[in-house]
Amino acid sequence: MKKDIQPKYEKATITCACGNVIETKSTKTDMKTDTCSACHPFFTGQKQAVSSKGRAAKFMEKYGNK
Repeated sequence: MKKDIQPKYEKATITCACGNVIETKSTKTDMKTDTCSACHPFFTGQKQAVSSKGRAAKFMEKYGNK
């Protein structure tokens, strides 16, 4: 393997908009994100129910004969 072509793999800090800080390793040392596992609705259980209707059923409901 050639010398000095690999990027440095250092400790990294990921900071979320909610204030949560995650320590990991990466080639970048500082990263910022909008959501994390502490504030994302899927992981916190605050996920809203999604309609299970298909595209055709939604179309018929909106534009179908009444």
